Amino acid sequence: MSSPVMNAIRVHQYGDTDVLKHERIELPEPKDNEILIKVRYTTVTPFDWKMRKGFLHSVFPKTFPYIPGGSISGVVEKVGQKVTNFKVGQAVFGSSTHGGYAEYTLSTEKHILPMPNGLTYESAATITAGAAPAWKAIFSEGNLQPNQNVLIHAAAGGVGQFAIQLAKWRGAKVVGTASTNNVEFVKSLGADEVIDYQKTALEDIIDPFDLVVDTVGGHTLEQSWNIVRKGGTLVSLTQPLSSEKAKEYGIQVHFNTKQVTMNNLRTIAQLLADGNISSEIERIYPLGEVKKAHEKSQTGHARGRILLEIHSNEDIEH
Repeated sequence: MSSPVMNAIRVHQYGDTDVLKHERIELPEPKDNEILIKVRYTTVTPFDWKMRKGFLHSVFPKTFPYIPGGSISGVVEKVGQKVTNFKVGQAVFGSSTHGGYAEYTLSTEKHILPMPNGLTYESAATITAGAAPAWKAIFSEGNLQPNQNVLIHAAAGGVGQFAIQLAKWRGAKVVGTASTNNVEFVKSLGADEVIDYQKTALEDIIDPFDLVVDTVGGHTLEQSWNIVRKGGTLVSLTQPLSSEKAKEYGIQVHFNTKQVTMNNLRTIAQLLADGNISSEIERIYPLGEVKKAHEKSQTGHARGRILLEIHSNEDIEH
């Protein structure tokens, strides 16, 4: 008797979008501590295409072939013998341990959470790939307090959109940078002020910030050192920062040293479910259009998050 199979996207070598191969592979079987999830949505992020191109090989070496994607939403299909907190048919979100660009994926109790009532599968899929990095940057790394002022770069992006809303939820004064096309959108997220980077240079900013969060890197990050007040904090989501330079400027710097907790993720999920924050989706692509999804992400101009739809609602409900 042949083993059951599923559709998946696999990468056998680093390269352009043509290395994203649509394949029929064996359905994974959960080990004792694993959970098999029927995937509803998975998120396409800059991390995915940078990984595919080999840019991250020195930090995150991959064994080929691999299935891209980490942040998912879906339904529990099967549980291993030692899994006690999840049951078949339960709606879940979180991180896949085996790649999300597939009809089914594996995870563990440490990596997924139940979806609260009111949370959509679309929003749930963006949490670990958008809201969680924003939470980490704003609170875990940046230690933002009420009434402090914060600047968030690329405020219309998949992480920036959440950073704006979470900072506002905490009671901070929030400023975001965005292109001309996205100024009104960032205002709609709750930003007190939006700096159009196509019209205003960072060098022209006079009042320094308690916290600056950079999701862009390069020139933007370099210019950000000068707009953090003495004793303030600069958080980079793109590259490590010099502690020597930080001493020179009299500021704190952070880069991916903290992790979000399961309680943080529960809080984010509930904020989304209750409508206190929202998740902007740039576009949803079917699995068969994964190359287009990567090309869109590579432009760097997506408003919010890009999703792949793996199973429809009808598939999930039956």
